[in-house]
Amino acid sequence: MSQVDPVRTTDNGGHAIFRTPVATRLHLDPPLLAALLLTMLGGLAVLYSASGGSMDTVIRQAIRFGGGLLVMLVLAQLPPRTFRFWAPLVYGVGLVLLALVILVGTEAKGAQRWLSLPGIGRFQPAELMKLAVPAMVAWFFSDRTLPPSKRNVLGSLVLIFLPTVLIAMQPDLGTAILIAAAGLVVLFMAGLSWRLIGLAVLVLVVAAPLMYFFVLHDYQRTRVDTFLNPEADPRGAGWNIIQSKTAIGSGGIGGKGWQDGTQSRLDFLPESHTDFILAVLGEEFGLIGFLLLLAVYLVIIGRGFFISWQAQETFSRLLAAALTMTFFIYVFVNVGMVSGLLPVVGVPLPLVSYGGTSIVTLLASFGMLMSIHTHRRFINF
Repeated sequence: MSQVDPVRTTDNGGHAIFRTPVATRLHLDPPLLAALLLTMLGGLAVLYSASGGSMDTVIRQAIRFGGGLLVMLVLAQLPPRTFRFWAPLVYGVGLVLLALVILVGTEAKGAQRWLSLPGIGRFQPAELMKLAVPAMVAWFFSDRTLPPSKRNVLGSLVLIFLPTVLIAMQPDLGTAILIAAAGLVVLFMAGLSWRLIGLAVLVLVVAAPLMYFFVLHDYQRTRVDTFLNPEADPRGAGWNIIQSKTAIGSGGIGGKGWQDGTQSRLDFLPESHTDFILAVLGEEFGLIGFLLLLAVYLVIIGRGFFISWQAQETFSRLLAAALTMTFFIYVFVNVGMVSGLLPVVGVPLPLVSYGGTSIVTLLASFGMLMSIHTHRRFINF
């Protein structure tokens, strides 16, 4: 018996008829779906303004939304055991594809992140790992005793950092951070002790200066320097963040009005339709628009954690929490970098920034969340 009861009606003869709601038959979660659609519609409106009134850009984004929703619908039909069964294979294929990116990948804008596939075009394997890594780590812990032993903690860290390192080598620090965070969330939810968490934080603090000098690329060190002091190069590396903060501040409480923002319309704000689209929203809709968007995001995140809490098996619970936390990190990092509270790492504002593969990946993760929630069963006592 499914978790959602059918609706009881009667026919002309007075006989009882039970009809299952459409959302239930399609394994969709109405609250989550409504919040996602609201975010996408609002995102299209902001994108139209940020792109200078380009309907072609909006139409392309809408088509990507449609493709992502179709993927979400398909994945929602699959029971969670299907994700569990395929997790190791998808993870393995993803590692092979990441290795191929380094060997024969397509380079663009100084980064080698794509594979050119005949008949498909450019494909970014790192996006696949946003789903494969948390699913793989959840699979790893699903049949093991929790909280995890030190040996299992070490095994999960290997699963997390293999793809993370390969992606960081492309280089794509933003995606590497998201993928590492998704895997570490699973480890945390599996019951990692606070002692080990504190030790990891201490190691990270000690290693940070060494990473700055010996691991980061020159452009990544520049981003850190710009974050600490953007005014040091106001017409160069600091231009983006200075203009972004100017746009957000000029919006005030109620904003300047839709399509009336000066920073984006006069091309002062670079990447206004991608990474810095939140600055456009802040300038045109002000603090009120910003808070409304955050409120919808909080509904999505809260619903995701509610689904994780109600999950009836270890794999589903860990995977749902990781996918939800990944979405939260998307929001947190983009808001932080656009407002100058975090270095710029190229993380888009979810379901608002113009993009392709990332949109499909995000909506696919929500399809998996809906599957976890709608394939639950009543437990008879």
